[in-house]
Amino acid sequence: MTYSSAVAASRRGYARRNQNSVSYLATAKTLGPVSNSIILIVLACLIGLLYLTQVTRTNSFSYSIHSLQTQQSQLQDQKANLEVTAARLQSLNRVASSNVAKNLVSVTPAGTIEP
Repeated sequence: MTYSSAVAASRRGYARRNQNSVSYLATAKTLGPVSNSIILIVLACLIGLLYLTQVTRTNSFSYSIHSLQTQQSQLQDQKANLEVTAARLQSLNRVASSNVAKNLVSVTPAGTIEP
């Protein structure tokens, strides 16, 4: 036995012929409780950031929708006012040009009553 094989044999406790002197043990690596806690905190922060970005987008859309609804109601009020004004202006021309208005006789006052 050579020196290196004797050292390797003393480490393993026994030595056999035609075997490697280095052995690897397969161990399952797991995370500890601190690592798990840190990972959970990071994931919770990421989910919170995702939630905040979605809420911010929703709020910005609701502001633009609110301004558009306000503008729509103002335009509807303006349209209603314009329709009333157009009907009032057209009614004077219709009354003046109607057959009934043409057949009316103008009346002059016959006299006044004094108290």
